[in-house]
Amino acid sequence: MSLILDHLAISATSLAEGVAAVEACLGVAMAGGGEHPLMATHNRLLGLGDLYLEVIAANPDAPPPGRPRWFDLDRFSGPPRLTNWICRCDDIAAELALSPPGTGRPIALQRGDFRWQMAVPDDGRLPFDDAFPALIQWHGALHPAPLLPESGIRLARLEIAHPQAEALRAALADRLDDPRVHLLPGPEKALRATFDTPRGARTFA
Repeated sequence: MSLILDHLAISATSLAEGVAAVEACLGVAMAGGGEHPLMATHNRLLGLGDLYLEVIAANPDAPPPGRPRWFDLDRFSGPPRLTNWICRCDDIAAELALSPPGTGRPIALQRGDFRWQMAVPDDGRLPFDDAFPALIQWHGALHPAPLLPESGIRLARLEIAHPQAEALRAALADRLDDPRVHLLPGPEKALRATFDTPRGARTFA
């Protein structure tokens, strides 16, 4: 399999609102994160063992990016919610060639010692109404997950619902094998994550 679940993105109209919603749901403080000047966004992170959770929002203090922000953040409204899932790979160009049109073009990014490429759609919106995973390729050995504080929280189940679930499943066939990920039919695109926490199961959608 060429794709590995890397992290989950919770979008919010403000970073403070998103962080507060996650901390209230999961009962643990978020850590890490920073700014993405190229996209005029900022984030906070929560370690989940082999992956991590990201709260992301447009940065009101940053200059406009001059292009649509990733994760379709320019059109985001309402309460914080799980909007995207991100898969890592070893060859982002090869994976893009296998992916539906509109999955994006690789953009080189760096923050501190972290270096990566992210496939960003020209209009900010991924295929299947943003239900297709964003693709990322980390460069070097550094990855955020093992460097974040231990939260005691793990992802138990990720549900991605979409009216074209079968086509979405076909687009990822033989590329992703993670028993936590479930592609389901539904009336509209929706993501729902269930976490095992010290206080029991908690769900964020």
